[in-house]
Amino acid sequence: MRYVGIDIGSDSHVVAAVTADGTVAFKPTKIPEDAAGYAKLFALLGQAPVVLVTMEATGHYWRNLFAALVAHGYAVALLNPLRTRRFAGEGLERTKTDSIDALGIARFGAEKRPAVTRLPDAATDDLRELVRHRDRLVADFGDRVRQLHRLVDLGFPEFRRHVKSLDSMLACTLLAEYPNAQAFAGAPPRRLARLVYDGVHKVGPELAAALIEVAKVSVGQHHGPAYRIQVRHTCLDLLRRRIRELDGDITRQLDDHEVGSLLTSIDGIGPHTAARLIAELGDLGRFHNAAALAAYIGVVPGLKQSGKRRGQRAGLCPIGHSRLPAALWMPLLAAVRRNPWLKAFYDRLISRGKLPKVALVAALRKLLGAVFAVVRDRKPFVPRLLAVVA
Repeated sequence: MRYVGIDIGSDSHVVAAVTADGTVAFKPTKIPEDAAGYAKLFALLGQAPVVLVTMEATGHYWRNLFAALVAHGYAVALLNPLRTRRFAGEGLERTKTDSIDALGIARFGAEKRPAVTRLPDAATDDLRELVRHRDRLVADFGDRVRQLHRLVDLGFPEFRRHVKSLDSMLACTLLAEYPNAQAFAGAPPRRLARLVYDGVHKVGPELAAALIEVAKVSVGQHHGPAYRIQVRHTCLDLLRRRIRELDGDITRQLDDHEVGSLLTSIDGIGPHTAARLIAELGDLGRFHNAAALAAYIGVVPGLKQSGKRRGQRAGLCPIGHSRLPAALWMPLLAAVRRNPWLKAFYDRLISRGKLPKVALVAALRKLLGAVFAVVRDRKPFVPRLLAVVA
């Protein structure tokens, strides 16, 4: 019986196998990331029964191989690289190569017997792709806004005295037509006033006259064509439209998801938060209880005591999901204001003298308990307000 370990790479992977006592079953072998490589892998695996295949979840490079192994009926366990790194440290391993890593991963599987990872369903996989694509678009939108701030600060710094937000539709419409102070100074007042910026509203004669007057004496008048080109290329309308369309796609995909539509029954968790929970956590049913879910996300105290050192307060454990705590913070702030049972829980902690941030983290832990209950019972959330207040 063999335990197989695969060290994942971008263009090729290294596969090795050991027996239950750690003896090398076959030497580390490189397989390319293509059909021929997969055929070579399955030929190696077919030589003897395989108990478990273990691999690290390295970027996105593992996904095709994972799907192929599961399709062929193999039990596959995805590992957090932190676990395999600490496992290698137990043996005081001084050398790191792909072959040594593959053998180490195989031995980890033989000794630790990690749980088998299930292939996510198509709806969950689609949600994950859409949510992460939206994250990239939002990050790109923020970069473009910061770039636009620089260009406006140089080419027409007085503009922001009259138009406060550069990412608004009003600002984008004005700057698309008149990118800098020179363009505004020569703009026909009536044409500028008649510009429609959101499909309904017009710029208006007062704002048009104010912008033209201040542009004539702007300290940024000396900046010329290069700044005009950059402002026009910093098009926020296209990104805003794509994000809006993507929001609709995510909402429709969430409606078709068995758990996603139920999560929105919890006050404070809207479609975006529910989609993100499913995208980042996958099958929430794999967690044994709410405490396991909170620990995976990182909403648990990282208490450290040693010898005479007795810490009275503990910060959050640094081991946990890298994106979810930050993504859940703003929904949490809304939930403790609008969600009656969560607000009652938060107020009770504050009345006991807890610090506001400590109470907020405890409320987040409580909110995750509600998420787990919905997933476990497959029913809309029904708060027990009286039990919380009592």
